[in-house]
Amino acid sequence: MQISMKCSVAVHCLLFIWEARDKARVTSKLLAQSTGCNPVIIRNILSALKKAGLITVHRGQGGAELCKDPTQITLHEIYAALEPNGISSLIGIHPCDDRSCPVAQNIRRVLQKPYHQIEDAIAADMDSITLASMIEDLESGLTSPPTVE
Repeated sequence: MQISMKCSVAVHCLLFIWEARDKARVTSKLLAQSTGCNPVIIRNILSALKKAGLITVHRGQGGAELCKDPTQITLHEIYAALEPNGISSLIGIHPCDDRSCPVAQNIRRVLQKPYHQIEDAIAADMDSITLASMIEDLESGLTSPPTVE
């Protein structure tokens, strides 16, 4: 079970956008330098975050900004923007319904309830983590303010 790395890159971008506010115009090139990712990947992530209503990106020269207060942005929202069906696909059930074995014929039904409980618990935990709490954690570990080139 693994959450896509796109989510951590998106959180990195959102943290950078927050820290660079009023200091620099945050572009995909600048975010690519910070994350070490290709600018095309960054643009795809920014596009998903924009579509989810988490950021706005100015046309032309660029410049990303948060659309919501960091206390209103949850890790679940960020993840869902990038992986719309992600949580429901974290745990899979092997395909074997067509087998003559009675266990194989019922395994999907047997696992659906516990797997949904796990998915709901993950979503609830992710909903309890805000961008603001991650900003606070970031800033508590900074020995000096980040520099924006």
